[in-house]
Amino acid sequence: MVTNTFTPHVGGVARSVSATSQRLQALGHEVMIVCPTFEGTESTPRVLRVPAIEHFRNSDFSFPLPIPSGAHHAIDCFDPDIIHSHHPFLLGDTALRVGAQRDIPVVFTHHTQYDKYAHYIGGEDSVFAKRFINELDVGYCNLCDVVIAPSQSVADDLLARGVTRHIEVIPTGIDVDWWSLGSRQAFRDAQGIPHDAFVVGHVGRLAKEKNIPFLADAVAVYLTKHPASRFVVAGVGSSESEILRACEKRGVVNQLLMFGVLEPLQLCNLYRSLDVFVFASKSETQGIVLAEAMAAGVPVVAIDGPGVREIVVDKVNGRMLMDESVEAFAAAIAWIAELPPQTRRLVEAELAVTAKRYSLDHTVGSLLQTYLWAANLKRVGHSSEHESWNAMVNRAEAELNIWSNFANAMGQSIAEMVRGAVN
Repeated sequence: MVTNTFTPHVGGVARSVSATSQRLQALGHEVMIVCPTFEGTESTPRVLRVPAIEHFRNSDFSFPLPIPSGAHHAIDCFDPDIIHSHHPFLLGDTALRVGAQRDIPVVFTHHTQYDKYAHYIGGEDSVFAKRFINELDVGYCNLCDVVIAPSQSVADDLLARGVTRHIEVIPTGIDVDWWSLGSRQAFRDAQGIPHDAFVVGHVGRLAKEKNIPFLADAVAVYLTKHPASRFVVAGVGSSESEILRACEKRGVVNQLLMFGVLEPLQLCNLYRSLDVFVFASKSETQGIVLAEAMAAGVPVVAIDGPGVREIVVDKVNGRMLMDESVEAFAAAIAWIAELPPQTRRLVEAELAVTAKRYSLDHTVGSLLQTYLWAANLKRVGHSSEHESWNAMVNRAEAELNIWSNFANAMGQSIAEMVRGAVN
């Protein structure tokens, strides 16, 4: 597995790669993860860390540098059957090179709406950066053997944008049993939260693309009308100050508790302590935290978007709002708070049904079937007599394809920028 983000980075992709690799290993498969260094981490026999620029452009991401020759030797020793890429850029290109040189399939999971992250490379509202990322993304998909979409929304979008490779819809899995084991009482006692307080919660990276300012303002509006309620937040990122600012503006900062990054058991307890989970991001492909919250028995209030609409059913396992309205969002939180006991029990039953659809047993089983399908793809056979020559030719072809994709994306984005300037 090749990924630009991995633990201890906080985010859906890092957690997905970690959980999936652990479940594959538990089933008897061998997994090597190639990822950047982060916060002083070091390589282990099965987690190969490559040099990286940490906190790239004041973000919480590490920017991986070209992998050293020793890393290639480690991959050779591992002798993989499948390369599973989790990003279309940076180390994603390494996945294509490794797959081509060894003549093995490359499977790519499209975790992210990458154009929503254009501000990290091109500034705010950069037409050039968005077009460049979109073109590079589609081109990368078409250089892989199989593309995995975490939701049907993502699969439909990829097809509409020109992806021609085989696409499988496989949600990111979670350990449903684990997230149901937390202690509501233990967390509330430890944090001094009254047992009868209605607690609103959010877990995740606190970044621009997660629509944090809107979320914080909507929750703050709810808190002004319910002074006994609490807002619990776990996560770090550049938008932390936006949450504080919104609560200070509304005079409810004394109802806010922020925890940064929590250990797994603490996070599990936090989920169980909540009465509602709030989510306003429109840049998701699935939203793993939504499935985690539901596995912990917590209904969700969210804004409609790709990935979200596949899991949140309005007035069944939470509330899904079609419009971004602070007042409507606050009212949806109140709707959850005011549910009669019998209706709340019906909602909790639906939460359990929804969470089971995202169990690791189910999703990893589908992933293994996709691996087998990819491994059995008809590939051009080469005799062992010319194996070294074929590896060199394949690597050269992959390098040409990578740079051709880059050049095409650059050309398309420049043309888009010129058209915009002319108009």
